[in-house]
Amino acid sequence: MNTSTGLPLISIAVPVLNEADNLDALYARLRKLGETMADRCRLEFVFTDNHSTDATWEKLTALASVDPRVRAIRFSKNVGFQRSILANYMHTRGDAVMQIDADLQDPPELLERFFQLWREGYHVVYGVREQRPEGRLINAFRKFGYWVIDKLSEHQIPRNAGDFRLVDRKVIDALRRYRSSNPYLRGMIAGMGFRQMGVPYGRSARVAGTSKFGLPQLIKLGITGVFNHSVLPLRLATYAGVFLLGLSAVGAVYYVVLRALHPDLPRGFTSIQVLLLFGIGFQSLLLGILGEYLLRIYLIIRSEPVAIAEETLNLGAAEINL
Repeated sequence: MNTSTGLPLISIAVPVLNEADNLDALYARLRKLGETMADRCRLEFVFTDNHSTDATWEKLTALASVDPRVRAIRFSKNVGFQRSILANYMHTRGDAVMQIDADLQDPPELLERFFQLWREGYHVVYGVREQRPEGRLINAFRKFGYWVIDKLSEHQIPRNAGDFRLVDRKVIDALRRYRSSNPYLRGMIAGMGFRQMGVPYGRSARVAGTSKFGLPQLIKLGITGVFNHSVLPLRLATYAGVFLLGLSAVGAVYYVVLRALHPDLPRGFTSIQVLLLFGIGFQSLLLGILGEYLLRIYLIIRSEPVAIAEETLNLGAAEINL
């Protein structure tokens, strides 16, 4: 516990990017949630502003001036959604941390259920999306992506679960020991073990504004999830190379026998070109897979900070840890 009152402190971690239109509604619901749970816990609201270009930081400044529970960091540039969440986690003080998006598609009130399960001994409680207000095509694409990442990962990653979760302080402390400049937090947390539980819920439509997480970002996140949490692509490259080597040997024997039986057969110019192009393309694919892993090794060795703080609200200099 963080105070002599005996009540645990719960940090609400909110990464934001151009969410000025949503902040008033979000803060109103967070404040009401604090009143509802005042007999069970205390709350703090930690925002990480991914270098917004609208009035997001100005609104956060106004909120922080009247409510000391509001703490915020503005990054010097947009560092991406996953790194924004990780940097947020690093600046929370709570016994547990609930991450939520600012667009209110995930209900903050579900903290009551998350909190109850946390008190029962679960270290990770995550929301499982039963429905989401998106088109059939994008929903099918998401489900397929979750399935691929789960199947390729070295450990099970929950299906239809995003970053709406509550994690114990032990999980936050464990995340600090990871060295990843391109994190995939769902996979990292799932792979840690601990006691984990999913809570089904229906996702709502955005209150205001437009999503900053389109199809390109979704594909990029999926690629990160695969290469950060699976060595299967490397093994597939090895298996495929052995398979093609064996196939080439069989083909060579076949053509030698065929030539011996039919010496008048014309030379196969077209087949040679096809095989040549296939070989070049396949080798390029293998080099690309190796390059993805080498890039991740390079980024770890380079040891870039997760983010660089440009401004802070209600945080002391000693609390900046990026």
